[in-house]
Order: sequence, then C-alpha cells, then structure tokens
Amino acid sequence: MTDGPRTQPPAGTFFLAVNPRAGRGEAVAQAHRAAEVLRTGGDDAVVLCAPDLAALLALVRESLRASGRSARALVAVGGDGLVQAALGVLLELAEQGVAVPLGVVPCGTGNDLARHLGVPARDPEAAAGRILRRLDEAAPRRLDVGRARFSDGRTVHFATALCAGFDAAVNERANRWRRLGGHGPGKYLVAVLVELVRLRTLHYRLEVVDAAGRARAEERDGMLLNVANTSSIGGGLRIVPAARADDGLLELFTVAPLGRARLLRLFPTLFTGRHVGLEPVRTERVRSVRVDAAGVTAYADGERLGPLPVRVDVVPAAVRVLA
Repeated sequence: MTDGPRTQPPAGTFFLAVNPRAGRGEAVAQAHRAAEVLRTGGDDAVVLCAPDLAALLALVRESLRASGRSARALVAVGGDGLVQAALGVLLELAEQGVAVPLGVVPCGTGNDLARHLGVPARDPEAAAGRILRRLDEAAPRRLDVGRARFSDGRTVHFATALCAGFDAAVNERANRWRRLGGHGPGKYLVAVLVELVRLRTLHYRLEVVDAAGRARAEERDGMLLNVANTSSIGGGLRIVPAARADDGLLELFTVAPLGRARLLRLFPTLFTGRHVGLEPVRTERVRSVRVDAAGVTAYADGERLGPLPVRVDVVPAAVRVLA
C-alpha cells in the first residue's frame, strides 16, 4: 500500500517504510504526519506499508530502484528492528550503485539508534524536521554498521549492538511465549525473573582483533556480552556511554560472573552509565570479534539472529544518516 502520486512532479521523493504494529499501532498515523513535514521543502513523500516485513522490504526495494537518483531518503518509521531491516536494503542497493540516505522516525519499543543519534521519539514532526535540516549539510554524517556472519553463510547487518548473554536469553524466552500467545511488556519482566532463576555462567571462546589490529584468542567467563556500535540497548541501557558510531570500531562489552543479587544491583547502573569502571565490567574497542558459547542465541537490534558462533565486524561509514 502506498500514498498516491502528486499531480505535479516533485524534485525528489522520500520513502517512508512503516512497521504497522509499532507504536501500539500508531506508526502509520505517525508516518503520515512526518510525510506532511517532509513535503514542505518541495519534495514528495510516499508512505510504504505492507502486512508483513518481507512484503514491506520487497516494496521498499522496488520503490527505491524505480526512483533511482530521485530518492531523497529511506525513512524507517518504527523501532530498531525496522531500522535493521532498512539497513540491509540500503547496503544491498549501495552494492548496485544506488546510494540512498537513511532517516529515522522512532516509534518502536527500544528506539536505541534514535536515542544515540538524538532523534526525538513520539514526535514525528520533530524527527522529520531533523531529516530536512540534514539534507544539504556541508559534512554529511555517516553511520558505521555492524556485520554479523554466521557459520551457515548468513550475513546480518545491525545498527546498535549484538547481544549474546543474559539479555539475549531474556529475549529468546519472551519470543517463545509470544509464539504461545503471550503479549505485552509484562512478559519481559517475567522472562527476566525466570532467567534469573535459571542464571548460569557462560563460557565464551573469543577471537579478537583489537583497535590496533592485533589478533588474539582467549576464553572468558561471563553473564553479559555485547558487541556494540552505539551507546545503548534495550530501550536505554547505556552499556557503552562513550561509544561512537562513526569511528570505524566496535565496543566489546562483557560482565564477569555474578550472583543473582549482584546482577540485580548492577542493572540500575546500566541506565545511568555508572557501571563503567566497576570491577566486573570490561569494555574494549575492537575491529572484529568471533564469539562462541554453547547454547546461546544471538540477538541484535532486539531481533533474533541465530545460534553462536558468530563473527562480528564493522562496515565503516556504511550509510549516510540524516540525524
């Protein structure tokens, strides 16, 4: 489903890809509000919506290819999961010589990329205004993108962070309940409590290439492991407050083995960044890392990727971002 074309040909076109379930069903209305702002500069703005993600991405690809150089930007209207899917399309098209910037109108659950970029959530007019102001900037902002490669040959790109620890286990359990009919934010709280009862130390096997290009292999026990491109995950957990998404590096974040009580005490500090420097917490800038651990499923941008092992590296300055 798309908006109808204008009578007069516009200078260019913004394409707004919408997750209709985001924002508790308000994403489509927010997309149209953002589109009205984007049209004020003389361009057109077309809202793209489909009943499922696969159909939406097919519609996005078709629209961007047909538009060629007239595409002003692809605007993801939703959460981090939709941004992840949009990045995949943009990188695919870039390999074919079609370069399209990314814009974000956040209305999902986490909105961690938007939070890192300073894009206001639940305010589509303000988010669209940021996009317009960045169109003709003298020094366009480029966004690094994480790349996860699995042993089955799959490659997935992500914007915020890949998780392979306690937080990934919570996501996995909550998703399992969704398939059984559970819904609502309460399931995540219950999933946290269940995983605390089942809490176990994970044994990681790592192959790290550090910021200086030095390679090493090591084994490390821990509760949390994230390979982060931006500063936060999970709707505001500031795991790496100093992270930059334009330095060509990733942040390897781990938390050493903790008991249930100490892990519960640590969690509130993740919202403020006060955990940095605490003894169990370790952060290191890396170029790439291969992660393996038994029985662990990796998540990125809140989306299920698949079981470890996975090799994670960074695609520097992969896309232009209007934020």
